[in-house]
Amino acid sequence: MSAHHPAHRSRTGRIVSRALIGTLLVVVLVIGGTALRVWQVARADDRQPVDIVVVLGAAQYHGKPSDILEARLKQALDLYEDGLTDYIVTVGGRKAGDTYTEAQASKTWLVENGVPRDKIVDVDVGSDTLGSMQAVTDLAAQRRWDTALIVSDPWHSLRARTMATDMGLESWASPARSGPVVQTREIQMKYIVRETGALLYYRLTHAPAELNGDGLG
Repeated sequence: MSAHHPAHRSRTGRIVSRALIGTLLVVVLVIGGTALRVWQVARADDRQPVDIVVVLGAAQYHGKPSDILEARLKQALDLYEDGLTDYIVTVGGRKAGDTYTEAQASKTWLVENGVPRDKIVDVDVGSDTLGSMQAVTDLAAQRRWDTALIVSDPWHSLRARTMATDMGLESWASPARSGPVVQTREIQMKYIVRETGALLYYRLTHAPAELNGDGLG
């Protein structure tokens, strides 16, 4: 019997090696495929008539939107002025010590830029994308809004759209094309990698990735 042991160990080793290689290939394909989808959605603009345009929050300073948030608001304003929606929903809570919420700062900016106040609904909750999208879908259900365009940064669009769709709100993405997160290829690559990990984490856990501070939670 002992003469068969080396061959048996060799076969076992080959089986284990093939299993490990197969697992590694699957992991690479899943990560690569997710990164590709993040990139594809980032490059697309699915603008079309919808019930609401949703502007996801980002930092604001004493009521003034940050450059990231202002880029999103300009995109939402463009969609509204093109007649693709009657209502804009601004989203985002307040950080400790803030006087204004992100949603309030966004609403003020939109009013100052010509959107009637009664056409803007501010949702002053959510410190991450999942919490924000839950609040938006709850509001949509109350108002009987069925469709939405999600406005965020390009790399964030797939995860935000996926969350909204999972919660029953038929959604598409219309990303902001300006702002700090699209300035250089290095920054773009950083956010693609980051969002790939965050989306995979959400799909595995249905929990936010807690990337707070820049509207990418």
